[in-house]
Amino acid sequence: MKNIAIVGAGLVGSLQALLMAKKGYNVQVLENREDKRKAEFLGGRSINLAMSDRGWRALEMAGVSDKIREFALPMYKRCMHDLEGNLTYQPYGLNNEAIYSVSRGLLNQTLMNEADACDNIEYKFNLKCKDVDLRDNTLVMQNLNKQIETFKFDKMFACDGAFSAVRGRLQRTTGFNYQQSYLGHGYKELEIPGNEDGTYKLESDCLHIWPRSEFMMIALPNIDGSFTLTLFMSLTGKESFEKLDSNEKIRAFFQEKFADAVPLIPNLIEDFNSNPVGSLMTVKCDPWHYNDDILLLGDAAHAIVPFYGQGMNAGFQDCSVFQDMYEARHGNWDGLMKDFSDVHYKNGHAIADLALYNYIEMRDKTADPDFLLRKKIESKFSKMYPDRWLPLYSQVTFSQTPYAEAVENGNRQRAIMDEVMEMENIHNIWDDSQVIDKINHLLDKQKTYA
Repeated sequence: MKNIAIVGAGLVGSLQALLMAKKGYNVQVLENREDKRKAEFLGGRSINLAMSDRGWRALEMAGVSDKIREFALPMYKRCMHDLEGNLTYQPYGLNNEAIYSVSRGLLNQTLMNEADACDNIEYKFNLKCKDVDLRDNTLVMQNLNKQIETFKFDKMFACDGAFSAVRGRLQRTTGFNYQQSYLGHGYKELEIPGNEDGTYKLESDCLHIWPRSEFMMIALPNIDGSFTLTLFMSLTGKESFEKLDSNEKIRAFFQEKFADAVPLIPNLIEDFNSNPVGSLMTVKCDPWHYNDDILLLGDAAHAIVPFYGQGMNAGFQDCSVFQDMYEARHGNWDGLMKDFSDVHYKNGHAIADLALYNYIEMRDKTADPDFLLRKKIESKFSKMYPDRWLPLYSQVTFSQTPYAEAVENGNRQRAIMDEVMEMENIHNIWDDSQVIDKINHLLDKQKTYA
């Protein structure tokens, strides 16, 4: 029986541990930090997670989806708040589909508890990865006493996040390509507390967005009636975090840009001053494997910015795609890690690009009448011809379509909709049959020249 090491006890590491243990392997999970279940992790805030179809499928494979659904809150639409506090809505799916706001802490705790209950999974905490001996498959770890401990493995999954120590070691091997880029924008988290009776101050079945062109604020519901607010904006410049350097400037900025939210944030100044500005980073690399022994998963392979809500979902899909390939080969490991990497790395690159693009869409285009009309036309056509058109967002969020394929489809759809939006008087004729005929004609034309 192969001994499997998993570096990182976060979401992806704990899920992969569960999946591999269910196949009968002995699994050791080695984590740099202390046990999250004993730390203040569960009460701490982080960017809310939005669970969608890719994530749910992986959780179903592990047999834990029902437990996660107990604390997952459905969000069926975007709710956009303009400067005057007027609201507009945009459904996420075509058939009342929802994305789900999930507590990162509760999700990680549930996965760890499920894994901990397996006799063939062992967690070890407070072990920092110092090196990987690639010659004899040995992890070199340092404990809290600065002592070195070594762990032999037959196969290893590196799930140790955006600043992966294992990936850092692979970067020193021949042929490993690596790109890291920081967004010039950061984020800061605030809170809208629930009412005294535990009810919500905003509609809880929406993801709320305050789009303001060069920056934005979003709110996702929590199970206690509160919302976690996240402000995304430039780190430097005219309207930026660096300019909000006094209580007076903070109050004036929020009153001007987010007036309808201000009465809902009683601890605005305290939270703004005490919560740090987080950074936003993208990592692309390939290959994701070393020989047939080590495989990068999750953020270790493809850290992305959070604007498509796909970071966790992409990491979980790494696990499900690996399981699919493992099953298709009836458990034969020969070439499995290489083939997984060769097939799947381009999807990691694709979702990284999509996430960056969606930041522009969320902060700017969701307040644009042309954008909203465009989405309305797409939705109508897709309902009429579901076999001919599935909007890009639905492909990414409510299907298992590989991200790279979704990008290609989305580019073709964008070209068509660009032509449709150029039709004379489109804002008045958008619901006419001639618009539907135009889309069908352009689709047929694309097919002819494909």
